[in-house]
Amino acid sequence: MNSPVDAMLGTVLEGRYRIDAPIARGGMSAVYLAVDLRLGRDVAVKVMDTRYSGDPQFLRRFEFEARAVAGLKHPGLVAVYDQGIDNGIAFLVMELVDGGSLRELLRERGPMPPHAVVAVASPVLGGLGTAHAAGLVHRDVKPENVLISDEGEVKVADFGLVRAVAEAGVTSASVILGTAAYLSPEQVESTHADARSDVYSMGVMMFELLTGRTPFHGDSPLQLAYQRLTFDVPAPGDVIPGVPAEFDEIVLRATERNPADRYVDGFEMQHALLAVADGLDLPPFTVPAPRRSAERQTVSRFRGPGAAHGTRMQSVPGPHTPASEEVRSADERPPAGRVGTPVEEYAPRREAPQASRGHDVRDQGSRREVVEPELIGGNRLAALVWIVLVLLMAAGLGAAGYWVGATFLAIG
Repeated sequence: MNSPVDAMLGTVLEGRYRIDAPIARGGMSAVYLAVDLRLGRDVAVKVMDTRYSGDPQFLRRFEFEARAVAGLKHPGLVAVYDQGIDNGIAFLVMELVDGGSLRELLRERGPMPPHAVVAVASPVLGGLGTAHAAGLVHRDVKPENVLISDEGEVKVADFGLVRAVAEAGVTSASVILGTAAYLSPEQVESTHADARSDVYSMGVMMFELLTGRTPFHGDSPLQLAYQRLTFDVPAPGDVIPGVPAEFDEIVLRATERNPADRYVDGFEMQHALLAVADGLDLPPFTVPAPRRSAERQTVSRFRGPGAAHGTRMQSVPGPHTPASEEVRSADERPPAGRVGTPVEEYAPRREAPQASRGHDVRDQGSRREVVEPELIGGNRLAALVWIVLVLLMAAGLGAAGYWVGATFLAIG
């Protein structure tokens, strides 16, 4: 039986943005690979679910939030280019981040050592802090909403969408909005959320980056969400060995059940994290993009191998390319992470050997092996010493022979 074809494929929104292929789908929206026909560049288009598109309250909040986020400038935020409503379709146009999500990276490589956690969390906190200073709250901080580019840029996506949905008339007051594993206690008890709610979610995400799992587990999202009203997030060091106590302290403060006991916003938490990194002398690190991601597979299939971004598709997928083949749910529960700190998977870049230093560097997948040059006698210095000794011995023998010969000639 053939899967149903996504009706959005091939649609041109506002005569400008052509929807070419699905990248991911969540509970509130779907993200597509699209091309801006006016500027000739690839973009990501988030299309909201039709149940929200017909709600006037949602549309007003959606437009307000999109305008506010578009005005933010920070390298840790996904840029918002445009928003609109076309024939009942509410959509948001964003930069297309060539790479993948933090969730996909965690699936590939497992939990992170402290220096890699800092490299991920610091730009995220900087982006959140910038939004918090402008009076905006994310409300759904999680690995799925953190994108990593092939250049190692770390960016936060999906600002403002949860608030827009929360104010929609179609939303029941009993519905918990956001992803259950990362919600703050106040988001579970009420719809209220501020900068400290994002701080709590960041603390949970840091716990997961360090340990490979989230702190709470339940049989349903509701049960999972309500656990944080009774239980504290444990210290990562109690779950996995080798986590510095300073990182435990950051996570524990960020996830205090009382918001007044947390960091006040993303900037304060970022400053605390960077101070710890300096104190521990952690090495700088560039976060690798996941090798396999929904974005990468979609672009490769629908733009062709090695195709430059900004080029147009030659054809739009039809019934033979069902959307379900390419979509990975943004809200699916991840498999249990590996226990342990895979230092080799997140080796600091500054420790990478250089071939110019006389080393033979052999690439072995994700690892690099350093092979020292082979030398007879152990090394070049030892060989040089032996050569000098041999020459001295030869000169000595020659001098001795000359002296003996001259002596016998004198006697004769």
